[in-house]
Amino acid sequence: MLRHFTLEYWMEEGWYVGRLKEIPGIFSQGESLEELEENIRDAYHLMTEEELPPRIVAETKEIGIEV
Repeated sequence: MLRHFTLEYWMEEGWYVGRLKEIPGIFSQGESLEELEENIRDAYHLMTEEELPPRIVAETKEIGIEV
């Protein structure tokens, strides 16, 4: 299945640096825009393939943040 995300990117010290806006924590870089796109895809797959060990139970809690 193909999903579409927004790649936000910028130049930093000669590198293309970027993140997926819809998924916090997925950042990468590359020497070219094409390499950045490939590295972002790899970072996405690494992040989504990780699972918590069976003995850990994750919980969620809604919090407020002043913006």
